[in-house]
Amino acid sequence: MGTIYQDPPPLIQDLKVTVHSSSLVLPSSETERKSMFLSNIDKVLNFNVQTVHFFQAHPDFPPPTVVEKLETALQKILVPYDFLAGRLKMNPKLDRLEVDCNAAGAGFVVASSEFTLDEIGDLVYPNPAFQQLVVMSMDNLAPDDQPLCILQVTSFKCGGFVMGVTNNHATFDGLSFKMFLENLASLAADKPLVITPCNDRQLLAARSPPRVTFSHPELLKLKIPIGEESIAPAFDATPEELDFKIFRLMPGDISNLKAKAKTNDAKTRVTGFNVVATHIWRCKALSCDTGNDLDRLSTILYAVNIRPRLVPPLPPSYTGNGVLTAYATASCRDLQEKPFSRLVGMVAEGANRMTDEYARSAIDWGELYKGFPHGEFLISSWWRLGFAEVEYPWGKAKYSCPVVYHRKDIILFFPDIDADNNGVNILVALPSKEMEKFQTLFRKFLA
Repeated sequence: MGTIYQDPPPLIQDLKVTVHSSSLVLPSSETERKSMFLSNIDKVLNFNVQTVHFFQAHPDFPPPTVVEKLETALQKILVPYDFLAGRLKMNPKLDRLEVDCNAAGAGFVVASSEFTLDEIGDLVYPNPAFQQLVVMSMDNLAPDDQPLCILQVTSFKCGGFVMGVTNNHATFDGLSFKMFLENLASLAADKPLVITPCNDRQLLAARSPPRVTFSHPELLKLKIPIGEESIAPAFDATPEELDFKIFRLMPGDISNLKAKAKTNDAKTRVTGFNVVATHIWRCKALSCDTGNDLDRLSTILYAVNIRPRLVPPLPPSYTGNGVLTAYATASCRDLQEKPFSRLVGMVAEGANRMTDEYARSAIDWGELYKGFPHGEFLISSWWRLGFAEVEYPWGKAKYSCPVVYHRKDIILFFPDIDADNNGVNILVALPSKEMEKFQTLFRKFLA
């Protein structure tokens, strides 16, 4: 049955990282100066995301060679991904956030740690010290001149290293970021791009005039001044003291949940994500400090890839954010009493709802109201993105994961370190009493 990290493994709190150089990398050839339109989905995601990708030592690729190859590959990739060398700016005529494709460059940082990769210990358990492996911003640049992408290479004493990437979420979603990594890896191997990126964000422009044809309870209108959207986060950080645990579901646990979810309803897709999300939804809603109110409504939010759902479909090579927020809402009474298969059906229905017209309506809604996803909590799934599957000249990453922050209203799914293992790790942060209840329910609903 699912396991729980009862206590964090021993964590090194200071990785003793020394930065040796910090510079701007420019495109390897001239790019066109232009402004890039950002969709209403991109605009909502104006915040930075950090990921770390750990690599074991390779005899043919010592860290200095890796640094050289990655810096050259970054220079080359900034030509087809010209927006990545640009800067965010407001277009005062249109009152819209855009990317000024001005070839100002991406950040490139070279650093080293006094530890070996093995000494860092459990890579799966999010270590706050991993923040030392990424650069949040370039201190020598003004706030309005910050790169949209900063890559840091930190070498370990063993010859292994970690590639830390900070990028503005407006540039990529998870799928397009993986494609970017595949292209970066290919260029580092002196090969051509794996896939030519499609940078046309106008493909997700709102209709003119906007037509909101659905009610969109998953979205919240916010009256905020134009240009200050980034100040109003979709989920506010809570000042509460939070306990932090990782719950691990093995492939057998997921198979058992799928068996419980079997239904004759042909519309219900009994996928690994749907059953795990439903299991976590029940635990989260019923562990809430108002969980005794069985009439209380709980809403789960999760991202759905809209690329294949649009008419015509978005190109698979689309670089922008091609995801929208799906939702499911139920009373705590239903979450406690209804058959698991019915609850899985509700989660599946959230994705089924995401037709071309629904997606276009949500985008048009953003044009009119400039709001954000709204629900009790959001599942952010890194589970099947496959960052660790990318083949670099020095091999695949031993482990890839986001640099995470404890948030009560965001639950993370991320893969186990064994790439062949289809299990999932679930990162939960809750106040102590709610965590105790969550833990009890997690086991109870798995039985």
